[in-house]
Amino acid sequence: MKGLVESAIKQLFKLIGFFHNDQIIYFESFHGSQYSDNPRAVFEWMRDEYPEYTLVWGVNKGSEEPFREEKVSYVLRFSLKWFLTMPRAGAWVINTRTPLWLAKNKKTTYIQTWHGTPLKKIGRDISQVNIPGYTKETYDQSFSDESKRWDYLVSPNEYCTRIFKQAFDYHGNMLEVGYPRNDVLVQKAQEKTIEQTLKIKHHFPVDKKLVLYAPTWRETENREKGKYAFTTEFPFDEVVEQFGEEAILLVRMHYLVAQQFDFSKYAGKVINVSTGYDMSDLLAVADLLITDYSSCFFDFAITNQPMLFFIPDQKNYEEEMRGFYFPMEETVPGKLVKTKHELLEELHQWEENSESIKPSTYEAFKTKFTQLETNQAAKKVSDAIVSKRKD
Repeated sequence: MKGLVESAIKQLFKLIGFFHNDQIIYFESFHGSQYSDNPRAVFEWMRDEYPEYTLVWGVNKGSEEPFREEKVSYVLRFSLKWFLTMPRAGAWVINTRTPLWLAKNKKTTYIQTWHGTPLKKIGRDISQVNIPGYTKETYDQSFSDESKRWDYLVSPNEYCTRIFKQAFDYHGNMLEVGYPRNDVLVQKAQEKTIEQTLKIKHHFPVDKKLVLYAPTWRETENREKGKYAFTTEFPFDEVVEQFGEEAILLVRMHYLVAQQFDFSKYAGKVINVSTGYDMSDLLAVADLLITDYSSCFFDFAITNQPMLFFIPDQKNYEEEMRGFYFPMEETVPGKLVKTKHELLEELHQWEENSESIKPSTYEAFKTKFTQLETNQAAKKVSDAIVSKRKD
């Protein structure tokens, strides 16, 4: 039955695609679940600089609130309006893979922005696939088939360009311009008022330090197809007690994590920012990042703020899950801690002197991974879309 539905949608996309409208630009972030990431940054630039285009988001039912709050035009995915919009669009700006049965018109420009610089192996580079519904062979083929549809792939640095080409089996045009979502982080590094503005916007206290805990997901903790459970050894009680009244802990779970987290017992000292907040805004307001294997630390380095890596499961994650592109010990710009005692010790050092926990390799890391971040990425991607429309 599922195959018949997908086949019908594919044929419908092809049919409606004949009524192509070059002025429509379609945006989607994390399969329609968020108003965020690189697509958001490109959208906001185009909205201000290219008002002649019709900019529309594809959104899942139940995820509409941030779009309504920001007064952003959207259509519900798989609704009639969506079927009359996405197949006809002059360009798609999307940060994840899309099902092949969403047939792309030859006149549509597919801009794949992706959503991070990889530490852990991705795509065809993963040696053992633990994702439900896939074998290693079918998983590899899905990336090859999908990447053939991309007209442009956005890359934030030379390292990503090399990885993306091999991991996605991609042979098309690269836009090696930085990540549009990181423009706001460059702004923070240049002008401190951005941080205060964002704190006020998101109702965070402006007189306290903000610590962001942002772990990634674990493929082995499958809960349902496409969603995962999350087990953490993070010592929330001890961290909250140590911070006292001086700092607030923001907790950001990966979009693939299924369960909801209730931090109400911490009386505002822990804020769940897993939904309804753009990750770039959170990185811009954070005074300290605590993560594990999430790609967000590459972006956070732009701010020149310190970070810690809480990785009690490093050996298991590296050897039994995906594997890494490089040894963390040699490259990441922060201390690796594996026990809650070590974590609390490092947090104490940070409270005494935030600069004391930054390693000497921090600047070398920035040179390698963030050199292209110049607050121009959204403009450059937008200009590529517009120039393609004019060809």
